Order: sequence, then C-alpha cells, then structure tokens
Amino acid sequence: MSDPAEDATLIAETERLRIRRLAAADAPFILTLLNDPDFLRFIGDRGVRTLDDAARYIENGPVASYREHGVGLCLVVERATGAPAGIAGVLRRPALDDADLGFAFLPDFRGRGYALEAAEAVMRHAASDHGIERLVAIVSPGNESSTRLLAKLGFRFEGLVRLSEDAKELELYGADLTGWPAR
Repeated sequence: MSDPAEDATLIAETERLRIRRLAAADAPFILTLLNDPDFLRFIGDRGVRTLDDAARYIENGPVASYREHGVGLCLVVERATGAPAGIAGVLRRPALDDADLGFAFLPDFRGRGYALEAAEAVMRHAASDHGIERLVAIVSPGNESSTRLLAKLGFRFEGLVRLSEDAKELELYGADLTGWPAR
C-alpha cells in the first residue's frame, strides 16, 4: 500500500515508476542529482551545494511552478524499491513559446528505459490533464542519449535557441501532442 501523502501529489504511475511532485523532504536526492557530473555538463550548474540550497531550489523552482503553472519537474521513483531515480516534468520558460519537457536521472537508473517511461507518462499527463498540445525540449549539443530519447518520443529538431542573450546555444526539438499518444 502506498503512502497517502505521496498519493496526494502523484501525477502519474507506470508499471515500474511513480511520478510525483517534489517536496522539501526530497532535498537530499536533489542535492545528489544536481551535482551529478552529467547533470552539470549537459544541464548546468544550479549552484546547489547544501541541503538548504536543495530545499530552496525545490521551493523556488518546481513548487513555485506547480503553483503558477500547474506543472513542473517531478520526482520519479522506482516502484519496486521506492528509490528516487530522477526527475521529469513540464516547465514553462519565459524564453520559450511552448511548454518544455525536462528530465534527468542518476547514473544507476540510466539505460533501463526509465527516462522513456517517465517522459511518456509526463507527456500523457500534460496532454490529458493540462490540455497542452505542443511540447518542446532543449538539449545541449553533444547530449546524444537525450536526442535519441526525444526521437523515440516523436520530437523533431527545429533549430537552435538561447534562453538568454549570454546563454549557450541549445538544440530545440518539438512535438505535437494533439491526439497523443497515438501508440
């Protein structure tokens, strides 16, 4: 039987995963994920170095996004073990016209199909529960695993974009969610 507090924030469930909103209690996991070398390399340094930083990141990022937009990054938990595996969700960024699919997983949970499973569940949630008809995704050049995953999800390369004038150039992919999933 699952924890009632977790059920209150559950946004999706798959055969192997539970996807729920992040909470302050997830700060230890966020501290680890945001300092993973691949996260730093491909997503960027969020300046999260302590548990207090991680709690602030959760409150000022995902939790604020839930309040303002109804969507945000969520915790992906492995059902079999209850272990936090990664994050996945939909973000609203001022520099992008469309909602943005985001995901990141710890090394122990990569290569197991969890990112695909979580992203599909998040896309279903975005389309059915929030009426989102189009998603984009931004990827650092060279992040081949993310571009392969986006292709499996039906995203197509659309061009290059910068989130601010001084930011690095990122690859922009887009997907139409109208009628999604058609699989």
